Order: sequence, then structure tokens, then C-alpha cells
Amino acid sequence: MPMIRLTVPVGALTEAGRATVRRDLAAVLLRWEGAPDTAFFRAQAWSYLVELPDGAQTTAEDDTPRFLVEVTVPQGALSERRRAGLVQDVTHTVLAAAGLAPDDALRVWVLVHEQPDGTWGAGGAVVRHADLVALAQGRRTDA
Repeated sequence: MPMIRLTVPVGALTEAGRATVRRDLAAVLLRWEGAPDTAFFRAQAWSYLVELPDGAQTTAEDDTPRFLVEVTVPQGALSERRRAGLVQDVTHTVLAAAGLAPDDALRVWVLVHEQPDGTWGAGGAVVRHADLVALAQGRRTDA
């Protein structure tokens, strides 16, 4: 299942953005992954907000806050088109949560990690991409 983690300096998000960004990012990820909008799939889309303490993030140029989004999905879950749409929508979601303009888009980096098939497990068992596709299509598998 998909997982998304946003790492930001503390105070870089607006109060409203901080309250909603995790669920907003999870919804974006599920939409681009093509998962059905069901309680089961929403519950499996884990979303984290990691806030760094003051002074923990910088660049060689300045201390302006930067935003790192790490997305983990099963290998094969995202086509090139879906990956591009995901990166664009995640960037817009983070900018909105921080109260920033589109001109600040280069302050948001999105890393998509594709987990090789057979290397992810949940509930004590290995879960394969085919198992997730079958679940999404309403079919059960032997896995």
C-alpha cells in the first residue's frame, strides 16, 4: 500500500495546512495510484508529517524552509503519466499547506520510491502488487 511522508521545518506550515496536509496528501496519492475510494484503501494509505526542529534544515544558500515529500508505492503502481501527476499535485498540496505561491514550487522536492514486488509485507504476510490490484478490483487472491 502507499505511504507518504512530508518532512518540514517546524512552523513552515500554516495552522490550517498543518491540520489537513496528511490526509490531503494521502488522498492525492490514492487518486494517482488508481486505488478505489473505500474505507479499506484509505486506511492503508499511511501519511506522516515529520517536523524538524529550528535550525535542522538549511541549504548552502539560505535557511528558507524546504519541503521533502517521500512517496513509497509498489513497483508498477504508477505509470510515467501517473507519477508526473502525483508529483504536480503533491507539490501544489504542500504549497497550499504552507501558504506559498506556485513560484515557490522548487522548494518542494518529491521522491518516489518504488518498492520491488515481494519486498513489502503487512499483517504478517508478503503482499504483492497483483494482490493489491485484485483487492481493488474486488477479487480475492490466495495471498
